[in-house]
Amino acid sequence: MAQGASAVAQKGGESLLFLTDEQLRKGIEAMFFAYRGFTADPDRILEEHGYGRAHHRAIHFIHRAPGTTVNNLLSILGVTKQSLNRVLRALVEDGLVEARVGHRDKRERHLYLTESGAALEQQLSDAQRERMRAAYRAAGPVAVAGFRQVLEAMMDPEIRRHFDRLTESGR
Repeated sequence: MAQGASAVAQKGGESLLFLTDEQLRKGIEAMFFAYRGFTADPDRILEEHGYGRAHHRAIHFIHRAPGTTVNNLLSILGVTKQSLNRVLRALVEDGLVEARVGHRDKRERHLYLTESGAALEQQLSDAQRERMRAAYRAAGPVAVAGFRQVLEAMMDPEIRRHFDRLTESGR
């Protein structure tokens, strides 16, 4: 165990190998409240445009993988086709996303952010990066590494494959 993590475990008197239900409950509640904080700034920005979190997730992953197909986005987001179509229709109509017909398969639709879409994505991501940067600095490098390990360990295998592909792409 790294020196910083060891000090945290000793300071709290808690063994990291055995967690009580109360310790787990506190972690679950911390995750809920952290997510609430993590989404608060983007939610305010999205509300100004009449969008919600589903729009944010679509914009985020289209930005991360320009040219991704609708089917790939469906797989990443884990939503119904009907739900995604509603979100994409609004983003296309509002000029934030462009859907291009596939070169090899004309039935495929490849998704790209427009200039306006990229600007909105930048605004949303800047707000979240600012919050993450402050939290990471406050927690320190050992905690950051541990936090990422915990998050990755919580991912289902299919979701982990999507995550790995995105992180390997280097974008």
